[in-house]
Formats: sequence, C-alpha cells, structure tokens
Amino acid sequence: MILGIGTDIVDARRIAAAMQRHDGRFEQRIFTEEERAAASNAADKVLFYAKRFAVKEAVYKALSPSGVEGRGWLEAETLNDETGAPRLGLSGRCKTALETMTPDGYKASLFVSISDEPPYAVAFVVINAVPTEWTRF
Repeated sequence: MILGIGTDIVDARRIAAAMQRHDGRFEQRIFTEEERAAASNAADKVLFYAKRFAVKEAVYKALSPSGVEGRGWLEAETLNDETGAPRLGLSGRCKTALETMTPDGYKASLFVSISDEPPYAVAFVVINAVPTEWTRF
C-alpha cells in the first residue's frame, strides 16, 4: 500500500545563489556530511545539491500525512548505492514520521527517482508498505 508520495522541482540557479550568498553555511545547514562529501566528487556540484534539495522537499511532502511537525534538513539523506541508484535514509523526526504513518504489522520502504534538465532538478518519492510477513520472501 502507498503511504505517501511527494514531488518537487528546484531551479539550480536558486541553489547556486544560496551557496554564494551564504559562503558554505547553506551546504552545512541543509546537507549531511556524507552528502557534502559525495558532492565534492560531482561533475556539477550545484546541480548535485539541487537534486538532493528536491529529494528533501519531496520526502517532507511524502511524510506529511504522519502529522509529525518540524522535520529537519539533515534528517533526510540521499546517497547513491554501489550501482549509482539513489537511496534515502531517514533519522530524527523524519524517521519518527515514517514510523508513525506505518501501520502495525507492515514494513515501509522508500523509493526515490531523481532527474534533471539543467537548470532544473526534480525528485519523486514514494513511501510503500507491505505486510511484514511478505518481507521474508
């Protein structure tokens, strides 16, 4: 069953302006240490951050049915797995929100799709849950 969906689009020029205006503070406030480390290897750092920013916004929208307020920027992290596919990790209030909206006897999974057409970046997040008895297969 789908528990939540979220999508967001970001103009990378807006991210570039924030990065320039705040001289490193923007990245530290919005992105985890691991996300910043991954960005240092990106061909286009601004576009990398724009895509991750879009994911964070999409995650917050997907988690909105939980009723948990005040989710922090550093509580939703997008990293790539060994194949290059994006993977979401949640902590803090984001994790609490996911747990709150997941029915008893179910296990939630997060799915994310990220794309760009510079200067735009888009993200789509789906939160799905299946009965825990299905997770053994």
